[in-house]
Amino acid sequence: MSLEQLIQQAAQLIQATQSIVVMTGAGVSTPSGIPDFRSPDSGLWDNADPLSVASIYAFRQNPQNFYDWVRPLARLLLAAQPNPAHYALAELETMGKVKAIITQNIDNLHGKAGSQTVHELHGHFREATCIRCYRTENSADMMTKFLQNGAIPHCIHCGGVLKPNVILFGEQLPVREFLAAQMAMRQADLVLVAGSSLEVAPASDLPQLALDNGAKLIMVNFHSTYLDPQANVAKLIMVNFHSTYLDPQANVVIHADVAQVLPQLVALVK
Repeated sequence: MSLEQLIQQAAQLIQATQSIVVMTGAGVSTPSGIPDFRSPDSGLWDNADPLSVASIYAFRQNPQNFYDWVRPLARLLLAAQPNPAHYALAELETMGKVKAIITQNIDNLHGKAGSQTVHELHGHFREATCIRCYRTENSADMMTKFLQNGAIPHCIHCGGVLKPNVILFGEQLPVREFLAAQMAMRQADLVLVAGSSLEVAPASDLPQLALDNGAKLIMVNFHSTYLDPQANVAKLIMVNFHSTYLDPQANVVIHADVAQVLPQLVALVK
C-alpha cells in the first residue's frame, strides 16, 4: 500500500473516532532541531554514558557532570519552536478529536503549539526542585543564568542544588501524570503513536491498555517498534524487552516523517 493510501486509511479512522489519545516521542521533536537519544551518530547517548551523567545517583554525587552535559541540550530546548507535527496535533484537539497527548518529551513544544491536555511522563524544564529542602521554583531565571555562566544553580532558601523537574534514570515517573495517562488510554477509542519506537518502559506499555479495551491503533514513526536484540544494551537503559511490539497489532502503520504525515492527516480529516 502506498504512503498516500496509508494516510487516507488513517484519516478515515480518525474521522470515525471521537476519543483519540496521542502518544509522542522524540521523533515528533527532531524536526524542531532537538536530537533524540538513540539514533546512530546523532543520539544524545553517542558520546555520554547515561548512568554517569543522567541518573539520580550520579546527579547527587556530581551535579556538575549533569549540568555540563545538559547545557547544550537545554539551550536547544529553550530555543526550539513547534513544527508542523505539533501544530497538527493541537488542531486535532481543537477539533474535539484528541482528548489527551501523552509525551515522553521534555521540551514543552506541545504546549507551545497550543495543546491543552498534555501528560509529560518524563517531566519538563519549566520548574526545578531543591534536592535538600524539596522546594519547587520556576526555572526561567535559573535557566537563563545557567546558560550564561554554566554554574550549578542553587536554592535561594537553603542553598541546596536545584534539579530540573525532568525524570532521570533511577527515578519514578510522576505519579499523577502516569495515572492520568493510564486513565486516558483506557478511555480511548483510538491511539495515535507518533514519533516513538516505544522502547522505554513503563511508557511503552501504555498503548496496550487501550488495545485491551478494543481501541484501534495508528503508528506513525520512521522505524518500527521492533528492538534489535543485538543493540548496545548500555545505550538502551530501561528498555522494556518483554513488551509486545505494537506494529503487528496496529490498524495502520506509517513509516515516514511525522512532520509531513500529521498535517496531511489533519487536512484529510477536515
